[in-house]
Amino acid sequence: MRRADRLFQIVQHLRTNAQSGGRLTTAQDLADTLEVSPRTIYRDIADLVGSGVPIDGEAGLGYMMRDGYDLPPLMFTTSEITALVAGARILQAFGGADMARAAQDALDKINTVLPDDARAQADATVIHSIAAGPAQNQLAVKLDDLGAATQQTQRLQLDYRDQHGVITQRIVRPLGLWFWGNVWTLVTWCELRQDFRTFRCDRIRSFENLGAYTPIAGQTLSDFYGRDDGYFERSSQAPVRSI
Repeated sequence: MRRADRLFQIVQHLRTNAQSGGRLTTAQDLADTLEVSPRTIYRDIADLVGSGVPIDGEAGLGYMMRDGYDLPPLMFTTSEITALVAGARILQAFGGADMARAAQDALDKINTVLPDDARAQADATVIHSIAAGPAQNQLAVKLDDLGAATQQTQRLQLDYRDQHGVITQRIVRPLGLWFWGNVWTLVTWCELRQDFRTFRCDRIRSFENLGAYTPIAGQTLSDFYGRDDGYFERSSQAPVRSI
């Protein structure tokens, strides 16, 4: 858990206890909940108090949030709220399973600090996105695994079916996942072609992790972005060099 998320959770936990009767919360209770050491909680509480959060108490006894304290509201415009909710719903319908959970968690955190009228606006957003059933669920799991391999710079051996139905195997270095509105593609450096290639994720039948690789100059995502063959001027077309 990121430190910022942990501080947020501490404040939320103390606020909830204050609203339900004002009992003291010990550092050990917080440490158990957040899966950190009590010493970490002591440091976090000290930093929160130093930044102006009204927490009373001391180490060894427990802590209490003063009544009436609330986090500063996040101020979003109507359009921003609509964009956040719509984006989360699209990810839930068409993204990876982990992406969907993360999007919902982010919305839940935002909702806890939105003013009432803004929260009502979020709940009333009429933009929805509907997934296409079991096939999309299988793709969601695949996207999570491909995304993890990309983040961890893992070489992959793909078992791939091209647009003609021909099955091939490729060893690639995954660089990024792109969503084109109806399909996800995996941007890679293909070791067979010694060039950039994109693969439709729904056509990847299976893949095997071959271990970590070290990025090489000329074969990175930045190099892909910087190439001068007009790729990014074809915004209304399917990706070039895809198979």
